Amino acid sequence: MIKPIMRAAAVHDLSGFGKCSLTVVIPILSTMGIQVCPVPTAVLSTHTGEFENYKFIDLTSYLTDYINHWKSLNLHFDCIYTGFLGSPKQAEIISDFIKYFKEDNQLVVIDPVLGDDGKLYSSIDNNMVKEMEKLIEYADIITPNPTEACILTGENYKEGKLTIENAKEYLSKLSLLGPSNVIITSIADRTNKKIGWVAAYDKKTNSFWKTSYKKVEVNYPGTGDIFTSVLTGSLLNGYSIPASMDIAAKFVSYCIKITMAHGYPIRDGVFLEKALDKLLTTPQSFNYEAF
Repeated sequence: MIKPIMRAAAVHDLSGFGKCSLTVVIPILSTMGIQVCPVPTAVLSTHTGEFENYKFIDLTSYLTDYINHWKSLNLHFDCIYTGFLGSPKQAEIISDFIKYFKEDNQLVVIDPVLGDDGKLYSSIDNNMVKEMEKLIEYADIITPNPTEACILTGENYKEGKLTIENAKEYLSKLSLLGPSNVIITSIADRTNKKIGWVAAYDKKTNSFWKTSYKKVEVNYPGTGDIFTSVLTGSLLNGYSIPASMDIAAKFVSYCIKITMAHGYPIRDGVFLEKALDKLLTTPQSFNYEAF
């Protein structure tokens, strides 16, 4: 029987304001023709960047009963896609979730949300890092930023240390943690400060890929979630890893471009709603290369 629609379990937090996590995961994957089944890990009044006194509700105690109900329904998923986890215990619970619902030809994407700009997020500690290392053993693909790549490989973060010139080293090290494919976002270029890179590694074929984008001087929240969501949707729709990486990078750049043109407050996130129709257009060309 041909499936009428693909189904993805999305394990992420819900931030009420700021355009990140489930508030971008759901519209992006839905626009790309994929049914999204949320597994909320926490509820926040806003995202944690540039907002003070935000309210955080940890849903760890609620997760097991939530997932047990799904187990009783004998549900099936074409993809399991995880992002922010609210506690180390959640990583254990989601590991069990992945093992229980694992199927042949299923895609497991883990965005190891740990930190940015050289430091851990305020709600993340070393115990969470250890549990994340265990969780990503079950991933087909992980999508860390440079800070998270350094944390997971045990490297001391230094701005500009992880560059496109040495990206292969980090990609290979991360693949040793278990995932067959690694994608690192927001990589610097030593020779051209106006260019950023996304790089990928396929461990099975020992292939490295990269795609570039024009850097901007602002850092909008939620763009990492947007990138990985578009990447995931593209993979489920049959595109290769380098093509999906390129589609996602172009979409994030487009979102930033139209948002900057309106002088929108940075902490409010990008104009995602104005960009979703781009996901309905079949790409005419790709801008990736082996390296």
